[in-house]
Amino acid sequence: MKKITPDPPEAPNASDLDELSKASHLAVSKRLRNPNHADPICHVFTIVPNVDTETLLCLACETLASLNVLTTDLACKLEGSPRSLALSIQQLAVVGELLVNRALDNVDPPVGA
Repeated sequence: MKKITPDPPEAPNASDLDELSKASHLAVSKRLRNPNHADPICHVFTIVPNVDTETLLCLACETLASLNVLTTDLACKLEGSPRSLALSIQQLAVVGELLVNRALDNVDPPVGA
């Protein structure tokens, strides 16, 4: 049987990555520059109108807490650079959770504060 994949696999060259980066940047910036441009993604999930701010913040906080747990568990299974990346994502989730908790405190201050 003939082996198709080289050993080790060839790394993509820099020009291919530059082209991909330029293409993705163009697609994103085109969407950001023209908000009237239809979004190609079907919106399956929507937020019900007239939901109070406190409820939205509570759900955002729970979502960020879940993200924190997921990325922490993932980081424990990784090593090296991928582990650092997962821990960076986890740290951003924690910071977001802290910010949302402070916003919740501003909306509804704790008793005795």
